[in-house]
Amino acid sequence: MSEQHTPREFLEPKVLAGLSGLPLFARRPMRGNVSGRHTSPMRGASVEFAEYRKYVPGDDLRRLDWRAHGRSDRYYVKEFEADTNLRLQLVLDTSGSMEYGSGELNKLQYARRIAAAIGYLAVQQGDAVGLSCVSNGITGHLPPRRNPAHLKTIFDALEETRGQGETHLADVLHELAETTRQAAMVIVISDFFVDPNQLRSCFEHLRFRKHDLSLFHLLDPMELNFEFSRPTRFLDMEGGTAIFAEPSEIADRYHDALQDYLDQLQRIVVSSGVDYHRVSIDQPYPEVLTNFLTRRAMAKGGR
Repeated sequence: MSEQHTPREFLEPKVLAGLSGLPLFARRPMRGNVSGRHTSPMRGASVEFAEYRKYVPGDDLRRLDWRAHGRSDRYYVKEFEADTNLRLQLVLDTSGSMEYGSGELNKLQYARRIAAAIGYLAVQQGDAVGLSCVSNGITGHLPPRRNPAHLKTIFDALEETRGQGETHLADVLHELAETTRQAAMVIVISDFFVDPNQLRSCFEHLRFRKHDLSLFHLLDPMELNFEFSRPTRFLDMEGGTAIFAEPSEIADRYHDALQDYLDQLQRIVVSSGVDYHRVSIDQPYPEVLTNFLTRRAMAKGGR
């Protein structure tokens, strides 16, 4: 790794080595410019049979199926699924709320580890990787490229980014759906502090544009459990007003609101065909990534 000379707190060589045996597969056909491991919408001559079509003058005679000709007295050509390389666009939420953390890591630090590991694995298998840092807009954008030097640029951007500003994630995802011209795997890493109803249309927009959308929904254990034992001043890390409250008096309403939000989001991701992963950031991130990669490999094998 060229980054060995520049230690970065979000890169752990042992973790990357442990994940390196797990390939990153796309769920939708990808269209690239080099041979790779991902299914392409184009037809070519790989090892996996796709379908027959009628012979037309100019076709390669070596691809004629003589058995089919013997059965039907017609000429058919075998077509195979051509594999291609992947274009991966990582979308990192860098709004103020991502700086929250009650344990060893805050959400942004955890997100950096997820993004860096996936980006590294993708480049190692010959895929193109890009990065968009977003808050109230796209604050930084690196388009996908395949070379290892570009990966170092992505790591530099991850290292330098800080959480600040409001979340305008839905608007940003609509913009990325339009500006990411070629079908890509889009991985969004965020705490999704957004009205779920605003997310539905941007998820469907990305799907309409043939992108393979995955979400890592990061939540801190304190946000999930709300285990505050004394009067607490709650700060809006995206610039809103502070609230001083007795936790025991609002805990039931908080849990009801949280569950309603999670239920709405779950219904939306299911109906939109999104690959969704809810993560409590006290969970070791190598386990999260192993589950993500394994599920995709199983889906690839079952298609």
